[in-house]
Amino acid sequence: MTDRDPSPRPTLDDLVGEWLTLPDVAEALGTDVGKVRRIVQERRVVGVKRGERTTFQIPARFLVPLHLVDPANAGRPDESGRVGVLSSLQGTIVVLTDVGFDDAEILEWLFAPHAELGEPPFDTLLSGHKARVRRVAQSEL
Repeated sequence: MTDRDPSPRPTLDDLVGEWLTLPDVAEALGTDVGKVRRIVQERRVVGVKRGERTTFQIPARFLVPLHLVDPANAGRPDESGRVGVLSSLQGTIVVLTDVGFDDAEILEWLFAPHAELGEPPFDTLLSGHKARVRRVAQSEL
């Protein structure tokens, strides 16, 4: 007898939903693709090659309204519609990389429901609880 759940695991596309190419991210951030590449190189975000043309893409949810870039110190929403990269992602990505996760595994971990958190870790990050998420991530060793 096994404890395995017989239902199929959701795919990364199921978990993430909307994806953005680097030019899409540049447009959303109001910058150029070179700066977006730097954001990727700095591990402020991660992504995977996907789609029909296997282009590098990141989850659209990584971009949040400017007042939520640092959810622990969220300001008032503004009407500009501008977005930024969720600030707590970078440290969380570093922890998961140190644990040995590749980028696809990091994305799956961030967006799949987690029993200890009661929700996907990304949602916990959005609510301003990065220390809690990182403690759970470190326990993945």
